[in-house]
Amino acid sequence: MADRPHLRSLSDRVGILPEYHDIAGTLRVTKDGTRETLLASMGFDASTESGASLTLKSLERSEESRLLPPARVVVRDCENAPNISLRIPDTASSLEWHVELCEEDGTVHTVHGRGDPSRPNRVLEVKLPVNPLAGYHRVRATIESRGSVHEAEQSLIISPGRCAELSARLGDRRAFGVWTNLYSIRSRQNWGVGDLTDVERMVKDLAPCGAAFVGINPLHALLNQGGRISPYCPVSRLFRNPVYLDVESVPELAQCPQERAMVSSDAFGERLAGVRDARFVDYETIAGMKLDVLRRLHEVFLGKHADGRSERGRAYAEYVHSQGETLIEFATFSTLHEWLKTDVGGGRGWRDWPKEYRRPDSPDVEAFRSAHRREIEFHCYVQFELDRQLAHSADVAEHAGMAIGLYPDLAIGSAPDGSDAWAYQGLLAADVEVGAPPDPYSDAGQTWGFPPVVPHELEARQYDYWIRLLRASLAHAGMLRIDHILGLFRQYWVPDGVSATQGAYVRYPADALLGILALESCRHDAVIVGEDLGTVPPEVPCILSRWGILSSSVLYFERERDGSFRPAGSYSNRALVTATTHDHVPLPGFWTGRDLDIRAELGQAGPEEQRQQARQERKDTRSALLRAFVSEGISMEEEHATP
Repeated sequence: MADRPHLRSLSDRVGILPEYHDIAGTLRVTKDGTRETLLASMGFDASTESGASLTLKSLERSEESRLLPPARVVVRDCENAPNISLRIPDTASSLEWHVELCEEDGTVHTVHGRGDPSRPNRVLEVKLPVNPLAGYHRVRATIESRGSVHEAEQSLIISPGRCAELSARLGDRRAFGVWTNLYSIRSRQNWGVGDLTDVERMVKDLAPCGAAFVGINPLHALLNQGGRISPYCPVSRLFRNPVYLDVESVPELAQCPQERAMVSSDAFGERLAGVRDARFVDYETIAGMKLDVLRRLHEVFLGKHADGRSERGRAYAEYVHSQGETLIEFATFSTLHEWLKTDVGGGRGWRDWPKEYRRPDSPDVEAFRSAHRREIEFHCYVQFELDRQLAHSADVAEHAGMAIGLYPDLAIGSAPDGSDAWAYQGLLAADVEVGAPPDPYSDAGQTWGFPPVVPHELEARQYDYWIRLLRASLAHAGMLRIDHILGLFRQYWVPDGVSATQGAYVRYPADALLGILALESCRHDAVIVGEDLGTVPPEVPCILSRWGILSSSVLYFERERDGSFRPAGSYSNRALVTATTHDHVPLPGFWTGRDLDIRAELGQAGPEEQRQQARQERKDTRSALLRAFVSEGISMEEEHATP
């Protein structure tokens, strides 16, 4: 095999790790073919050694020619203002430099001087004139030399260094809460799927019992069609799923007698009974029913509040303004998806649209927005109402005395054919997906169906997507769970169409991502919990602890060498402990062995001897768990203790 030094240098430069140790400790070396494919997914040509060399030189020239990186994240030092490193252009001789710091509040400070272009590495260190507070600031730099002017601008993000502290909410005491898959809740009031009013009811029921929080699955936007119903592979992580709206709590319904009569009719009641009694959640039917009613309520809203003079009209205008172009792009995508009737599950979504609609900034998309303004405004209205109802649930939790309140969940990725991938092309990698290498859970490894974010593009775009993502997730939250937080350090990329064994890890700018996470956590006064299960490098727990991020512990996995369950007092005081997780069997199914039955039904349980061994192991586990309950002073009725 030909040696590929330029390919490997380029791979190292953009963060593709040359090797990793799997869960068994075996060293896995990244193959050159994998390197080529992953580089192509990032937009780099490395198909030949000469191509890799040219790409590498282009990156080096680009870095050497810029005065400042586009973004920089710094932990605030209470005593010292940070330095700004200006890279002096090769053409500069005797030079003058000017640096302007525009603080987040608009205050501007300037500093200037003369520099020596012959200094080592042609880097000029400039100390800022003030020490800015934690926040988002702008640095503008200018170098003048012999009539030439070089300019650059940088987003300077000052982080507080730690996330919001749990002790500020709880003191030294421990606390408990209830976590639910909201879509699994059935009630006499909802329309066949749990909604935000059900969250409010849970808060009111649990707060008097001393619960500190109510946890819910990701509420991210979905297509609600076919198999596209996983909250962990949404069309957008920036916006929410209309299926969780309580339509009967929308203010416009009280102002529309005709719609109230329709919702109260026998015919509509029969439809509701059908979805409420269905064995599975009928996402498509429920979403269709809700959106049909919401479209008519939107017309009522326009008639009463479109001029922005009413309190509700002003609140809507403020929400749309706060979300900016990101909301318009999501609403445009949603409208285009409906208008083009994209085949769900059978194609590639927006990538199969007519060419003129495949980019959000195209003239044809702009013309489409003008022609379909009312429908685009409808999707903005739905997101506004979702935000209002979620905020109301958070207010109810606060007034009920919950120490934490709502505990939402942030998924690690978005679908390749979704709104985020359409709006952020180039940031989300093409023709590759995130997954996991082989482990005891899967000998073949895993692929999770969504594209990774390209690390160098995050910095190039000044971390805008990450900031928006955190703000959307932390809105109205007292605590936030980040799924697979190891993804802030590295992610396992698998090229489309190959086995997960052929993937490789890609490094992420963890310090910058964690710095921004700490800033947004403090601004929202929300505690952060990182799902840090599985194969985690030994240094990661210490880093998370240093940033004030809580850990995850799962009862199933907390075992001693002899198979006994660890006593509660041995758990870390920075761990959120759960019985199970969203991708493992629920406790009742675990207790009865239902998961083992399902494996047998699917032909995945192996030969009879293996199935019997699994059942004996489960029986031993139940006995060990019962002993753990007894040792903690928890009694169980005989009928529940015996499977």
